[in-house]
Amino acid sequence: ELPRPYPNEIPHNEKLLSLKYESLDYDNSENQLFLEEERRINHAAFRTVEIKRWVICAMIGILTGLVACFIDIVVENLAGLKYRVVKDNIDKFTEKGGLSFSLLLWATLNASVVMVGSVIVAFVEPVAAGSGIPQIKCYLNGVKIPHVVRLKTLVIKVCGVILSVVGGLAVGKEGPMIHSGAVIAAGISQGRSTSLKRDFKIFEYFRRDTEKRDFVSAGAAAGVSAAFGAPVGGVLFSLEEGASFWNQFLTWRIFFASMISTFTLNSVLSVYHGNPWDLSSPGLINFGRFDNEKMGYTIQEIPIFIFMGVVGGILGALFNALNYWLTMFRIRYIHRPCLQVIEAMLVAAVTAAVGFVMIYCSRDCQPIQGSSVAYPLQAVGLALFPCFLPTPGSYNPMTLGMFTLMYFFLACWTYGLTVSAGVFIPSLLIGAAWGRLFGISLSYLAKGSIWADPGKYALMGAAAQLGGIVRMTLSLTVIMMEATGNVTYGFPIMLVLMTAKIVGDYFVEGLYDMHIQLQSVPFLHWEAPVTSHSLTAREVMSTPVTCLRRIERVGTVVDILSDTSSNHNGFPVVESNPNTTQVAGLRGLILRSQLIVLGLVPPQVFVERANLNLVQRRLKLKDFRDAYPRFPPIQSIHVSQDERECMIDLSEFMNPTPYTVPQEASLPRVFKLFRALGLRHLVVVNNHNEVVGMVTRKDLARYRLGKEGLEELSLAQT
Repeated sequence: ELPRPYPNEIPHNEKLLSLKYESLDYDNSENQLFLEEERRINHAAFRTVEIKRWVICAMIGILTGLVACFIDIVVENLAGLKYRVVKDNIDKFTEKGGLSFSLLLWATLNASVVMVGSVIVAFVEPVAAGSGIPQIKCYLNGVKIPHVVRLKTLVIKVCGVILSVVGGLAVGKEGPMIHSGAVIAAGISQGRSTSLKRDFKIFEYFRRDTEKRDFVSAGAAAGVSAAFGAPVGGVLFSLEEGASFWNQFLTWRIFFASMISTFTLNSVLSVYHGNPWDLSSPGLINFGRFDNEKMGYTIQEIPIFIFMGVVGGILGALFNALNYWLTMFRIRYIHRPCLQVIEAMLVAAVTAAVGFVMIYCSRDCQPIQGSSVAYPLQAVGLALFPCFLPTPGSYNPMTLGMFTLMYFFLACWTYGLTVSAGVFIPSLLIGAAWGRLFGISLSYLAKGSIWADPGKYALMGAAAQLGGIVRMTLSLTVIMMEATGNVTYGFPIMLVLMTAKIVGDYFVEGLYDMHIQLQSVPFLHWEAPVTSHSLTAREVMSTPVTCLRRIERVGTVVDILSDTSSNHNGFPVVESNPNTTQVAGLRGLILRSQLIVLGLVPPQVFVERANLNLVQRRLKLKDFRDAYPRFPPIQSIHVSQDERECMIDLSEFMNPTPYTVPQEASLPRVFKLFRALGLRHLVVVNNHNEVVGMVTRKDLARYRLGKEGLEELSLAQT
């Protein structure tokens, strides 16, 4: 493809909504075929469907756990190898001078590893960049982001994470686990792989957006619980960040998937580490265990915690604002894949150099607790959290301050590069470092009083920093509690996170929401904008609606589908009155994908005018399911001149009961209906049940609450 002329296409990009994103159909199309099939299924068959759902959830859990193990073990071995090479080299040159060579070696190693990781992402599958949480959030919200749950994305994601963590970037491997879990879920629940062209003929009932989306939310939860060893946190994450639709059965199945995923991870890792019956190892991340005796907290510390929350909110807002400007710059100027790779290599080299200089300058690198990994070599990417381990006096405050400052800017610069990487670990590390610093200065003031233990301030700082960047409250509290294995701190963590969220939201929105907005995705929030009661459906809807008649000429249908200027995906079907010209009453709604499937089996569906009752072969619902999710484009369907003159009766395939609203309905009412039912098209009718307009996702996502009140975004083809 040609290099896209980006800068002159989108000079400023935040006030746009992109037209390249389609909606998912969360709402089933209840046409005659669907109703006939559902009526055929008896109670026992429904029970087998339910059992299949549980089986799929178990498989999601197992596979997500295995992927997490794979990432963990490979990273451990590769990073260990790289560390040994660099360490031997440093030892050799410390004796005879010339350390600049080992710096060069380290930087080159890092840059080359990151280069491979960046090349596969930039050239093979750009969707795998970043942590993938914004993309999954959009998918669960009902936006179809191209390629987001493909097998190829999963492979690139896993390899990219391994390479970027081994390459010593300031990234974590936790965020991408969520994306990986979602891809696994989407793949298993369909019972086939479109990328590998294999169809296993199982789980065919689940081949529609409704079911697929429920499984994707289970996959995201399994990813969280594999990453942090926090099953309940995973369920809450899925509820808070992702799923737009929720019921008890879903909760229970998602919890099951999360538990299985943590269990798989622990079993495999315990076998790998050589104590096969010990299942107590935490997830991929280890905070160190907290002792309950000396780790209580008293009433006078509550204000201190709240103050830490404020600091975390301000620093998080600063992080997001810097990242916002950086991402804007990237969208405008660094949009060619080769430039993106060069930038990633530059960041890797700079990170290595900073780490090296810090090791060289700081003199407090004695090994902690017998481990051979000196502390600033964290840039090597071993997810240890020495900041939390309550060993008083092992850190020089000067080093901690330097580390916080450096790591803050490095992490900010790294997020949004074209590598797969999460922002969880870096923000926890930054927070832990400044929390530890805060705790040390407090214990100087308090003259070594028992309550001023730096370890617990490190924990609070980590929570505050992460909460200030991503603005999650509920799930983050539970994840932190499960990861430290300590319930005592539930209340202070919650206080810190809520403060951080309130303070941060005052300045700028959360990191994920910001990236969703920068990609111009039509994302629907929980509620309509507060001041939008003055708008009605008549002002919001898209007006010239392309309608089809109930019995329509094939040629007309093909022309409408081939017309690129109006790329509609849903067409209202109206009563066909050949002799009159006025708009007729609404009879149903048919989707572009359904019409295309009708066109794939042309001779059987089209009926000659003479014998309307003669149909040779009935289309089954299976034909529609087999074409899902990649429906062929209309160009692949060739219709002869004779066939163009045939008539086609749509009444069997259209949804005869589409949701409609009267044109006087207010925007919040329309929004609520659209959002709660997960619709894709909402037909607007007048008093005579005649079609006057159509509301789609983009018409609702256009209105947003800005600084001055309600603002309307413009739509653009990006």
